Formats: sequence, structure tokens, C-alpha cells
Amino acid sequence: MTNENEQAGGSRRGGSPRAKPGRAIAFSDAIIAIVITLLVLDLRPPDTEEGKLLEGLLNEWPTYLAYAASYLYLAVIWMNHKAAFTRIREMDVGLQWANLGILATLALVPWPTAVIAETARTGNLTDEKVAVGLYALIGALLCLSWLVFFSYLARHPDLTKDEVDDEYFVHERPRALIGVVAYLAAGLAGVLIHPLVASAVFLLLPAYYALTSHGHDQQPGLLRGRSAPDDARR
Repeated sequence: MTNENEQAGGSRRGGSPRAKPGRAIAFSDAIIAIVITLLVLDLRPPDTEEGKLLEGLLNEWPTYLAYAASYLYLAVIWMNHKAAFTRIREMDVGLQWANLGILATLALVPWPTAVIAETARTGNLTDEKVAVGLYALIGALLCLSWLVFFSYLARHPDLTKDEVDDEYFVHERPRALIGVVAYLAAGLAGVLIHPLVASAVFLLLPAYYALTSHGHDQQPGLLRGRSAPDDARR
């Protein structure tokens, strides 16, 4: 039988206070919604002469691209966040701080997005390289926060639901590590070679995380290749 605290959504095991994840989910969803809204603030009317509005709007394409890329990035973060929390039964203080770390870094995304949009308007290549380097750094920090989050859950499988494999979040850590390395490499390539090289990676990485948002064990068949049928035969 559960005691009164457990029925109310909290428990204490081994001296560590725990709570159901409902409030953390609601808070996280609100933060992500606010951050996505902030992206729109950089979509400003172009400063053009009369009769040249269409030309001015078309010249703002770097701003639209930066907005689309960052929106996609944040949408994928929300998908991954949702997928992770469907497997979490309760949270302790450590996991709450790990989740807050994710929120702290994703809240920074509108900043490098605005910097990229502004430097694209000026057309200065040196500034554009610095801008993509900044975006890559924020992306790497965000992936690092996910690595901390996954690592904490890997060390505390008792926080997950009974049906979740204890090794699930152990296998999720490489996904976050790939992001850290890829974003840093993209930023370096953008600075040393050309910003467009980094921009291509910035678009590809969210696609990768979207396809693997429920973990490698639930990837689409195209990504799993021949392993899924082999596993099924076993």
C-alpha cells in the first residue's frame, strides 16, 4: 500500500525527496513556448523605400532561414523532452536541476539566432563566421545539458517507470555526445572554411534528433537497416 505522501505525488526514499514529474513537464512546456515566441521578435518589417516592399521582404531571407532553423531545433527539443518524460516516474532534486539545465541553455537559442540574422543583413564575412561560431557554441552547450540529463537518469534507473529498460538512458547518452562534437566541429568549419558549411550542419542535426526522438531502439526502419528484422527473428 502507498502512504499518503506517495498518493499526493511525492515520496522519500533513502532520504531524498521525490515528486511526480507533472509540474516539471508543465513548467518546461511553458519555457519552450516562450522561447519559441521570442524567435518571432527578430522578424521585423524591412526598412525600404515606397514601392520596394517586396524586394525588401525577399532580401530578408537570411532572417527567415535563421528563424526556421531555430524553430525546428526547439520543436525537436520539445519532442525529445516529451519522449524522455514519458519514461520518468518521479523526480528527485538532482534530476530537477538537470532538467533546469536544459531549459537554461535552450533559452539562449534566440540570441545566436538574432546575431546570425543581423550579420547576414550586413554581409560581412568575418562577422558571419563569428555568428555561426556563437550558434555552434550554444548548440554544443545544449547537447551537453542533455548529456548531463541522460547520464543522471542512467545512474538512477529507479526514477524511471517499471517498464523502461534500466539501460535505456545509458544508450541515450551517445546521441547527446554526437551533438556536442558535431556542433563544435560545425562551428570550427564555419570559422575556418565558410559559414555555409556550419549552416548545413545546423539544419541536419535537428533532423537527426527528430528521427531519433524516441531513442535508437525505436528508430524508423530506414535508420535501423537490417537489424530490426534480425532482432525480430530472434
